[in-house]
Parts: sequence; C-alpha cells; structure tokens
Amino acid sequence: MGSIGRMLRSGGNSPAEESRPQTSRAEGLIKEFENSEKGWFWETKKDGTLAYISESVARALGREPDDVVGRPFTDLISTDTADGSATSERTLGFYLSSHVAFQDLVVRAKTKTEVWWSITGRPIHDDIGRFFGFRGFASDLTKIRQSEVELDKLARQDALTGLANRQALRRALDDAMVGSVRRKHRCSMFLLDLDRFKAVNDTLGHPAGDTLLRLVALRLQDVIGKSGQVGRLGGDEFEVVLPSISDKKELSNLAQGIIDSLSRPYTINGTAVSIGASVGIVTSDYDDRTSDDLMRDADLALYAAKAAGKGCFRFFAPDMHEAARQRQLMESDLRVALEKEQLWLAYQPCVDATSEAVTGFEALIRWNHPEHGPVSPVEFIPLAEEIGLINEIGEWVLRTACAEAATWPQHVTVAVNLSPIQFKSHALPTLVRMVLSDTQLPAKRLELEITEGVFLSNDDHVHDMIASLKAIGVKLALDDFGTGYSSLSYLQRVPFDKIKVDRSFVTGASDPQGRNAALIRAMVGLASDLNMQTTAEGVETQDELALVRSLGCSLVQGYIFGRPMPSEEARELASKGAIDRPVEKYPPREPRMRIIRAALLHFHGQVKGARLRNISSGGALVECREEVPVGALVQLDFAAGGLIDAEVRWTNGTQFGCQFKEKFNLKLLQPTKSPSNQPTVMAPDYLKGDGTEGK
Repeated sequence: MGSIGRMLRSGGNSPAEESRPQTSRAEGLIKEFENSEKGWFWETKKDGTLAYISESVARALGREPDDVVGRPFTDLISTDTADGSATSERTLGFYLSSHVAFQDLVVRAKTKTEVWWSITGRPIHDDIGRFFGFRGFASDLTKIRQSEVELDKLARQDALTGLANRQALRRALDDAMVGSVRRKHRCSMFLLDLDRFKAVNDTLGHPAGDTLLRLVALRLQDVIGKSGQVGRLGGDEFEVVLPSISDKKELSNLAQGIIDSLSRPYTINGTAVSIGASVGIVTSDYDDRTSDDLMRDADLALYAAKAAGKGCFRFFAPDMHEAARQRQLMESDLRVALEKEQLWLAYQPCVDATSEAVTGFEALIRWNHPEHGPVSPVEFIPLAEEIGLINEIGEWVLRTACAEAATWPQHVTVAVNLSPIQFKSHALPTLVRMVLSDTQLPAKRLELEITEGVFLSNDDHVHDMIASLKAIGVKLALDDFGTGYSSLSYLQRVPFDKIKVDRSFVTGASDPQGRNAALIRAMVGLASDLNMQTTAEGVETQDELALVRSLGCSLVQGYIFGRPMPSEEARELASKGAIDRPVEKYPPREPRMRIIRAALLHFHGQVKGARLRNISSGGALVECREEVPVGALVQLDFAAGGLIDAEVRWTNGTQFGCQFKEKFNLKLLQPTKSPSNQPTVMAPDYLKGDGTEGK
C-alpha cells in the first residue's frame, strides 16, 4: 500500500509482530473501500505530482497506476464541462500550490465520457513543519451530477414534445429582449393556438391528441429551424421566440409558413386528421416593455386572429388594448345584465308550409345594453360560454320561454336553443322537469334545439342525455343541419323529431344552375323516411317559399312570415293562428340565365371588353376591367338584337349591376341549330369574347 499504508499505521507501543496483522487488516479495509467504487485515495509529493492513486481510478482513466504516478494531479482534471463552463481545476491547482487544506471540491475528470469527482485533501508536514505533499480521498459524483443535469433539463423541457417549456421560453424571451436593446435590433415572438384540436381529442382520444402535438412540434421546428426558439406553453398553445427577426414581411412569410405546414393533413393510427393554426405576432420596441407585456400583446394579437376566422395571423396593434378593454367591460356588464333585466326574448314564428298556420315560435335571446344599445348574440353568447355564465343565462331563457308559451293556444310549441356547454351539464334533465312543472307547460310543447357540436365528444354521456330528455317527453331538433360535422349516423342513432335545413341551403336554392335544391330534396326525403319533420330556415322570398314547398319541407321559418318579435306580438299572433302576408310584396323573380356571356361595353365613347352573368329580361351583372360609376348610362352589345341601353344601378369594384332601358328577349340568347344544307356562318370576333376567358 506504500505511503497510504504508512499513513494508517500508528506509532503505538505494540510489538512489531503484533502491529503487522493490524496493518494488514487496515490495508484490506482500504482495498475493500476502493473496490466498492464509493471512493478512492490519493497522495501527492510536494511538487504536486501523484505519489499514489487507487488502481480503480487509474483504470477508469484508461491507464495503469504506474502510468499515472509521477504525473501532476491537475493533469487528470478537465478544464471544461460539456456545456463549456469552467470547472474547479484552477482552484485545485491553487490549493496544491498554496499548501491549503480543501474539502468537497467538485471537478471533472479528463475522460471521453463525463466523470465527476468530489475531492478532499490536506497538506502533510513533518514534526518540524516541513511540507511533504498532500493526502486525501475522493468520491464519484457522476450519477448525482447526471441526475442534476437531467432534472435541470426536465425543468426546462416540455415532457410531451421535447420542446422548451414555459420557464425556458420566459428566459429565452428575456435574453432576446436584453440582446435587442444592446444591439439596437428588435426581437419578435409568435403565439400559436391550434384550431380544431379539441375535436381530435374528443373524437380520437387523448393518446391521439398527444401524438398530434408531437407531430406539430416537429413541423414547427422544421419551419423555424435556427431562426428562433420553439416551445410549448401547455395544451395546444405554442410559442416561438425570434431574437433577430423584426421585418414585417419576413415575419408574415414565416407565420404563413407555419399555418400552411400545420394545416397539412396528419395520419394518426390510420386516420387522416386535419387541424389549423392561428398566430399572434408581436415585436419588441426600445422602451420599458417587459416580457410579460409582450406576452399580453401577443395574446391580444392571437385573439384577433381567431376572431378573424382562424387559420390566419395578426400583428399586434395598440388599438387592440382598447378592444380588450371594451371586451372586459362587456364581460362585466354581461354578468349583471340578468339581474338588471337587460336581457329579453324575441320569438320568430314557424308556420306550416302548406296551410301557413302558425305552429310554433323559436325563442331568441336579445340584449339591450344601456349604453351601447342592442348587442348581437353572436358577440355575447360565446363570451357567456367562455366566462361560465351560459348555464345561468340558459336556465333563464328556458324558464322565460316556457312561461310565455304557457299563455299560447295548446297546439303552439316553443323552441329553445341549447349550448353544447349546457348539454354537458348532468343537471339539465332535472332543470327541464322543474321548469315544465313550475310553468305548467306540457312537455310535448317544448322543443330543444341542439347543434352537431354536441356530438363531437362522441361519448356515452351524449346518448344518456338524449335518452333522459326524450324520457321527459320533450321534442328534439337538430339545428343548422348540413353546416357542421354532419354525419348521417346522427340521424340513425338519435331519435330527432325535426331537422332544420340551414338558411345557407335555402338561399339561392331557386338557382337552376345550383345544387342547393337537390341537397334540400335529399334532406327532406331522408327525414321523411325517418319520420322526422323538416324546417326550412331563412326563407325570405316568394320563389324560395314556392321551392321549399315543392321539395316537401314540412315547416317554414323566415322573414317572409315574420321577423323575431316581442312576446306581446307573438302572443297575439299565436292566438290569431295565421299571418296576413301580402303576396304582392314578394313578386316572383324573373327567369335568369346563369351562363357567362362575352360582350362589348360602350361607355364615354370607348368600347371595352366585358362579361355578363345572371342575365334577365330586365338587367344583368357585368364584369369589366375598369370601374363604372353608379348612374352611368352604358350600351351593351352581346346578342343579335344590337346595342342595348342600360343604366348602372350598383357597383362593387369592377363588377356592377345594370338595368336595361327596355325589356330584353332572353330567347335571343338561346342557341339555334343551323340547317345541315347551309354553310356555317362564323360569328363576329367581338362575340367570341375579348380573350380574357379562362384567365
């Protein structure tokens, strides 16, 4: 054991032959300790070279003990760590040269793999104080150090995606802002939110949602590359810190690249999944804004992007603060709107398509703000859902509508819309029973309208809720059919009493070139086979009414039979039973030809190429390369009848609608066959168009 053995031998009075077994026992204990890899011993000469080192340590360094002994102890210590930070090597050298004792000095070994030691040592002096070197021991800290590194990594990394987490993003944003001030160069950040992610979670399950988030993380990193730090804040919200990019065009291209990349379909467990992304963008300024300020502004920009229809990006603008303030005020006002009786119900009639007798009313909520006047439900209903007021407001609507319907004739029903959030409440069936009991309204006179959004969760609760409501005896209607995540399986599994054909199908259904009529016919036929009624929503004109009647719709709802009205008017109409509708107010529209027709436009002595659409005997829609003012008198040459005088009645850019001065004969536009024995006559060049077709 050399000097280490001598270090452990005592100078007692025991005879030499009695001290040898004791020394041998001590050397054995030392060897056993070193072999346990819990620690090892070392000794240096007065010049700092090693006089002894444990064999296990020498071999861990890839050397034999004899190769290590005689070399400076500091040669075994690395000067850098894996992350480039300095170690304690200089401090160790200082202690060895200054003959000062030290304890638990953490150093990294000079090895290919990362090895860490904790070293303790004290100087050796003889009886008269002469320095002979150092003796000490060390322990291996590698596993502890690796655990610390791993914990630090976990503290900075999102466990699901491997991206930077909220804390790491905060540090990255702080560093970017400090750097931007120092370099006089603005930094930027993106805040991202995935569109339709919740639908994936609800339909395919959370494991699929986790897989989707990991795929999104990979695509984000591909788009951003080395331009910035990508991280996940939580849920489906991501952040990108861009330390050196502030150009608006460059940021716009990058944001659009993110949206395009994330919107490409994904394949998860064999299922194709499509989502989108909305992006809020904010750029730092050379002022006293903090990272918290930037996060707040980016959140406002993201909110604006989502309000604009999602799938887009928006830059932060100072006026967004005012919009956010107004929204916060609206939230505060909405919380007290009920108790201050600012909310009220309007009732829109629903009539029998054949007899035009009033069969029921749909209750529609309205808000008269004391300062801002009427507030659209499109604005305050999503806000009520977001702040948790929708159940309270929904109960008030249900109770008020049922109480009003109890005053109507027994055959007239009332329809109440349910929010998907209300539908999730387990207390809904109990609430419906209680309201019907309190208002003395028969269950068969209450119709609950739900949208296809309630089926996105695709769980047992939905079917249990429907069964519970049907057991009460109320009617169920599927609202806005055909506009959402439509599935015929809904109609197969759910015993609806009625489906409501959305107004987007009714509008334009009379167009002979369109497909809306065929779609409505298919919906009506399907509903009829399933013993369901169909309500055509949004009927406004006489030709639309005639069409939905001919297609077999059971009920009609729309402005042609009345706008939403106060309860007093609804009560009077319910008692009357029918609407006095002046038919002449809704004259049938003239036939129109939807073909595109090339023409020449004569205006101010100039002749321009043009195209005509929606041609009737009274006018047409004209497309021209240049704008023409309202009231302008023009001449059109598009048929064998020669020049046709017309007046511009409205404009929209390079499109305008014109009214013919005299009634035009549409038969002139119908193609005629040339006799087979006659030569084909070539049409003039101007009738072939101006060369812009198809461009």
